[in-house]
Amino acid sequence: MNEKAMVADTLAGINGELVRYGEMIPQTENAQLKQTLKQIRNQCEMSQEEIYRIARTKGYYVPAAKATREEVDHVRSVLSQG
Repeated sequence: MNEKAMVADTLAGINGELVRYGEMIPQTENAQLKQTLKQIRNQCEMSQEEIYRIARTKGYYVPAAKATREEVDHVRSVLSQG
């Protein structure tokens, strides 16, 4: 397995973990457990950002084009209506 594939697999794994933490946190009644899960999620997010920076630097990941002002305004108006 080459480095690019390992970085991609790592990012996919971290993103999956973030989804699971996002599902667990609101379902937890125990305040201490909820806080611990939030701390773990935050550490996971920092790891994801670090791996993302590495992937960008090495050219393994090219982000999508930035949204135009019109696209941002449209999404903002749709979300504010609900």
